[in-house]
Amino acid sequence: MRFDVITLFPELFTSFMTVGVTRRAFESAQVQLRLWQLRDFANGAYRRVDDRPFGGGPGMVMLAEPLARCVESIRADRAEASPVPVALFSPVGRKLDHGAVENWAASRGAILVCGRYEGIDQRFIDTYVDVQISLGDFVLSGGEIAALALLDAVARLQPGVLGDESSHQADSFNPAVDGLLDCPHYTRPEQWRGQRVPAELLSGHHAQIERWRREQRLALTARQRSELIVAARAAGRLTADDERLLQRSSKL
Repeated sequence: MRFDVITLFPELFTSFMTVGVTRRAFESAQVQLRLWQLRDFANGAYRRVDDRPFGGGPGMVMLAEPLARCVESIRADRAEASPVPVALFSPVGRKLDHGAVENWAASRGAILVCGRYEGIDQRFIDTYVDVQISLGDFVLSGGEIAALALLDAVARLQPGVLGDESSHQADSFNPAVDGLLDCPHYTRPEQWRGQRVPAELLSGHHAQIERWRREQRLALTARQRSELIVAARAAGRLTADDERLLQRSSKL
């Protein structure tokens, strides 16, 4: 798959592709990343990409024309019969979740638009943007951090990127399992500053360990994100034993 990123700060992405386990996805070209400097598509000596908003108000608005030229150049470079979607990171977008990441991870990629300033001329959005994506109910100074988050989430789902192929199956929010939060994890030493590792994890009894982990996942999710329990129950992902574990943990 190939992602083309339209940005004023391509340098924010260069180190990202060479560090951590996700670098494997870029080194192997499972995920191809092309960076496009928006100013290369602006007019004038100053390569201006923004202007004051009509109607007044604070901040500046990104111009539609440089963005349109950039998208058209990307489409010509990709030379695909069926164009990939243009995605804009925006507070009005759909909140990014595990299901959306899985869809992107199985796609041909996209053109990612990283906005800046007060916003983008709505006429560009109406003409070119197919989907808008939000990380949550807060505002960032630009779309680059959101783009990096999406690319990281997509890269780690590619085959061979994680050391253990089953690792992401136990991730929090994975609907293919149950959509619950992951359980707590422990490593050496067995005792750290007066706190011991739970005895169940040291028992060597695999069934007992898995039951402990299941109970911890259920209890943690019920305590921190109860709406995920409601969703899992509605989808039929909780067993009768899960319900008993939930009931027991609620009394502790």
